[in-house]
Amino acid sequence: MTAQTAAPTRNTVQRALVMDAVRSLHGTHPTSADIYEIVHAEHPHVSRATVYRNLGVLAERGEILRVEVPNGADRYDLRATPHYHLKCQACGCVLDADMPYHADLADELTDTHGFRVTGHTILFTGLCAECRAAAQEAAIRG
Repeated sequence: MTAQTAAPTRNTVQRALVMDAVRSLHGTHPTSADIYEIVHAEHPHVSRATVYRNLGVLAERGEILRVEVPNGADRYDLRATPHYHLKCQACGCVLDADMPYHADLADELTDTHGFRVTGHTILFTGLCAECRAAAQEAAIRG
């Protein structure tokens, strides 16, 4: 059964708890472990597997966005519309990049390479403003 022909999934209490946890952490791009900790703190009967499974369902349904982070844990974003991310190499924070999303990249790749793109993500890596300031301060102090 493909995603297009799959039977609709029903909303469950556990899925609502997971979504509430994602909402409460909005803007922080939490990991599945972060979300589990929030859910488990108030509902200890909800298992880690249940949280992880429901994150997968929510991402598959397009209600949240799974941000794949190379060499790190996937992050989740309440903002499910396509956009880019920034990852700090020092503190590990993941932020939304405030810039236009270039949906036409897929068409360009198809035209140029004959490659049918089904989606793409871009994760810029570097230093966040706080870590840059801390590094500059440390350099000044010697």
